[in-house]
Amino acid sequence: MNKAQLIEQFKKNYKPDMSNSEAERCVAALIDSIILGVKKTDSVQIVGFGTFKKVTRKARTGRNPKTGEKMKIKASKTVKFVVGKFFKNVI
Repeated sequence: MNKAQLIEQFKKNYKPDMSNSEAERCVAALIDSIILGVKKTDSVQIVGFGTFKKVTRKARTGRNPKTGEKMKIKASKTVKFVVGKFFKNVI
């Protein structure tokens, strides 16, 4: 499912007569809220759905796929999603 399909599904489930632009703003607001929450507090938990956690990857050694040459990969920050119990049981 891509973003346009998510917006369409949101409209269908929430308010079918809602305009596309209004539904898009709602979905964008949710996504922005999750991003800002993870940035400020290191995690956002939506009970039953899951948790978005900020994690740090350690520096490591990898290989260049073209040449096979070893290279150092710097430490970095990323976001990990842990599925909630209800969501896990549904799928």
